[in-house]
Amino acid sequence: MNCLLEGNCVKVFGKALHALSRIGDALWLDPTVKGLALRAVNSAHSAYACFLFSPLFFQHYSLGSGSEQGSGSVNCKLLIKSILPLFRCLTSIERNVERCQISVSTPSDRVVVQFFCRHGITKTHNLRFQESEALQAVFASHLCPNVLKAPARLLCDMVMHFPSSQEEITLSVTPLRVSLTNYCEEGKDPMRTMYTEMSLHPDEFDFFQVGVDLDLTFCLKELRGLLSFAESHSLPVSVNFSTAGKPVCFSVEDVVLEASVVLATLMDSESRGPSQPAETLAPVTPR
Repeated sequence: MNCLLEGNCVKVFGKALHALSRIGDALWLDPTVKGLALRAVNSAHSAYACFLFSPLFFQHYSLGSGSEQGSGSVNCKLLIKSILPLFRCLTSIERNVERCQISVSTPSDRVVVQFFCRHGITKTHNLRFQESEALQAVFASHLCPNVLKAPARLLCDMVMHFPSSQEEITLSVTPLRVSLTNYCEEGKDPMRTMYTEMSLHPDEFDFFQVGVDLDLTFCLKELRGLLSFAESHSLPVSVNFSTAGKPVCFSVEDVVLEASVVLATLMDSESRGPSQPAETLAPVTPR
C-alpha cells in the first residue's frame, strides 16, 4: 500500500488518529479498494471506531500489484503510541509539512511515514507492525428505528458541560425532548455528586426520528474524539440506536471520508451490576 497526502489532508489524518487514541491502544491499518480504513477497539470491546478515507482523499492511493491481482492487501496492527507522536502537534504540521507519504513494506513488516517539509527537509519514520486480519464491528445502523442528526457544534456544546472525569452519561429521548445527564452509580452519596442535565427540543435537530421513549447510558470519553473531529470540519453527526442495552452509533460522513464510533450501552440499574455493559460489541471480529 502506498498513499500520498497533501496540504490540509495531513492535518485531517492526524486528527483522526487523535480521535482513535481515545478508544484503544492499538490501531488497525486496513487498505481496501474503498479506501484506507483506520480502526480501533478498547480492551473491553465496549467501544469501536473506524475512519474510512476514500481514495479521493489522497493525492495518490495504490494498493500495490499484489492486491490488484486479487491476493489481498496486508492489514497492519500498530501501537497507537508509536504513530500518534508523529502527528502530535497538528499546528506544526499545518505550518511546516507540505506532503506526507505512508507506505507499507511487507518484507520488513514496517509502515513507513515520510513528511516532506518546507526548505526541502524530509523526515522518515519506520514503524514496526504486526500482520493481522482486519477488525470489524457488526452493527447495522441503517436498521435502527431511532435516528438523530445534528450539527457537531450542538452536541459539543452539550458535552462540554460535563467534566473530563465524567466516565458515563445517559441519553434520554422522547418525542418531545432529548437530554443528556451525568450517570451516577448506585451507592454513591448524592450529596457529594454534582448532577448535570442538558436538554434540547426536537426542532434543534436536522433530523429527528424517535418512536419509543428511551434511556441509554454509554461512555463519554470515547465519544469526545469523534465530536471534536466533526466540529473542526463542520460535519453533522448522526446518532443511530434501537433499544436499551443495544449499542449506539455516532457517525459522520463527507464526500471523501466516513467515520463512526459504536458504543455499548448499559442496562437500567435493576437488571445489571455497577458499570457493567449489557452487551459488548459482539462480534468484534476479523473481517
